[in-house]
Amino acid sequence: MKKTTFYKLVLSLILITSTAMATETQKIVVTSPDGTTYAQINLEKDIRYSITQDEVLVLAPSKIALRISDGTIWGAHPRVKEIRRNSVNKTISTPFYKSKKITEAYNQVLIDFEGDWSLEFRAYNDGIAYRFISHKKGKFEIKNEIADYEFVNDAQATVPYVYSPGDLEHQLSQAFENTYTRLKISELDKERLMFLPLTVAAPKGKRVTITESDLRNYPGMYMQTTEKENTLSAFFAPLRNEVEEHSGYNNLQVTVKSRHEYIAKVNQKRSFPWRTAIVTRNDVELANTDMSYLLAEENVIGDTSWIQPGKVAWDWWNNWNLEGVDFKAGINNQTYKYYIDFASKNGIEYVILDEGWSVNKVYDLMQVVPEIDLEELIAYGKKRNVGIILWAGYYAFDKDMQKVCEHYSKMGVKGFKVDFMNGDDQELVHFNERVAKMCAKYRLLVDLHGTYKPAGLQRTYPNILNFEGVHGLEQMKWQPQTCDQVTYDVTMPYLRMISGPVDYTQGAMNNAVKSLNTITNQVETQYYPNFSKPMSQGTRMHQLAEYVIFFSPLNMLCDTPTNYEKNPVSTEFIASIPTVWDESKTIDGKMGEYIITARRSGDTWYIGGLNNWDARNITINVKEITGKSGQAIIYKDGINADNNGVDFKKTTEHITDYITLHMAPGGGFVVKL
Repeated sequence: MKKTTFYKLVLSLILITSTAMATETQKIVVTSPDGTTYAQINLEKDIRYSITQDEVLVLAPSKIALRISDGTIWGAHPRVKEIRRNSVNKTISTPFYKSKKITEAYNQVLIDFEGDWSLEFRAYNDGIAYRFISHKKGKFEIKNEIADYEFVNDAQATVPYVYSPGDLEHQLSQAFENTYTRLKISELDKERLMFLPLTVAAPKGKRVTITESDLRNYPGMYMQTTEKENTLSAFFAPLRNEVEEHSGYNNLQVTVKSRHEYIAKVNQKRSFPWRTAIVTRNDVELANTDMSYLLAEENVIGDTSWIQPGKVAWDWWNNWNLEGVDFKAGINNQTYKYYIDFASKNGIEYVILDEGWSVNKVYDLMQVVPEIDLEELIAYGKKRNVGIILWAGYYAFDKDMQKVCEHYSKMGVKGFKVDFMNGDDQELVHFNERVAKMCAKYRLLVDLHGTYKPAGLQRTYPNILNFEGVHGLEQMKWQPQTCDQVTYDVTMPYLRMISGPVDYTQGAMNNAVKSLNTITNQVETQYYPNFSKPMSQGTRMHQLAEYVIFFSPLNMLCDTPTNYEKNPVSTEFIASIPTVWDESKTIDGKMGEYIITARRSGDTWYIGGLNNWDARNITINVKEITGKSGQAIIYKDGINADNNGVDFKKTTEHITDYITLHMAPGGGFVVKL
């Protein structure tokens, strides 16, 4: 046993008695299974905890509490009734995840306090999580929750702000889609909320990444800076009071006119969401964390054999732009039959009917536009092994949820893409769970669009295959040239994706790079926003590699079928790649610069690389990663990809062990072995 591990175990035994009453200062320590990471919980006039890894303090003592509406504060002058400890080390099965099985190993301390509440801490090898638990009978309200993260210095933070500044209600009504800002804590905008996950640098090259898990029937957590030095503090949306119904975009949303003075109603004994501080020594460790998934409640729907992940031919991003057909392309049966034929020919499991199939602005999903015959389309797809998924606005879906699910399930629809929730107060968080539960009842898949990041619900309800909450490719229909999506693409896997799957919607065939103007000798971006004929930033290989790097069990092909038909090599690759995996591991990378990830399905390995705007050569030991050598199919940036984003090459090479690959600016690669 290491001396440091032995020291911590002895220390925890000295500091704790199993049924001690709180003294003036009581300290409780919980240490990770490998002995490198521990939290110290200080019980004095309030509750504060700190985190240390490898003898380096990464989080200074930070205050936590729950304020009840009757004036009680869980955390003020706490008095301990009992302390219980537990350890877990097991392998769990993970349907529709990035690996088929993962290890769950943690040490736990559960502290029961006078006043019918408890505090639970878990120490994993890669971080610390805690949550409050209520044993209180009867109904009550949570006025606020205090969750401070006090860092040891004015460190650099990488954060996603809410998309637009403005008054509080404006900030709370948003879809959690923004690029990242990198600033010191002291330089962050005190008037603007930040959503999760976000990360802060810590001493000795470490970083602390904040997120939450098992978020159910409770508001999501934002972060904000205050006058507290080096500190990020939690903020929660108050529960909505008065709303204007069927408002907003195409009457698909509600507008909150007033809110209560509390954040949540509680009507039974319950646990509250986990507050998670992932502590890592490098960015590769962060990309590989499973903490968010592990902290969620296990599957509650039982049988998952009916759930089929796969790829989806998508209509909206490409604006129904077909070429060379003898009918008017748009929202009609002829167009969707063309999409179904394309999907069937390429082994694509689903076609989605996005916004427009139901009558616009009436918020009634039972009213189908006359140009669409759903029963005919479903039957047409069934004969060709292609399922139909329907898009639905939040308000209309909520209004008739059971009726809609029962009706379309009987018709043969395979699932719903539910959109425009645009918030994460208690009511909207509970809405997502109600959608998952109702859809599971009728064996329907769920893609939650226009919503907050995953926070464990996909483990509890495995029929939820995707979440948006990402600055995805749809943004390229309207973002200005100043938007840097390529840098976002090599930052997001280290942050947003650690919370769960991403509905990023990649697959663009029109690929814009930055090229040199030989007359002015200036580098110019080829990208410009175009709603009807959109493009991506970066090379074609950047798009193909995203199917390896980004995890999406229900993965979109965003471009038009006729664009894919013009690009058969790209289409064959996209159509054939799996969407769930037996094994996954990020093997190299640095946040904001590049990432290399390997995934295995059966006996086949895919190794993908994504790059920022700096050209680089990457050398990888393929045999060490995969345990295999031999003939490999390699997709890589072409020699002219720095000027012509669509230039790439597919080759077959014999790999013994090492291979060196060049990634163009905004480029990528894939090795299939």
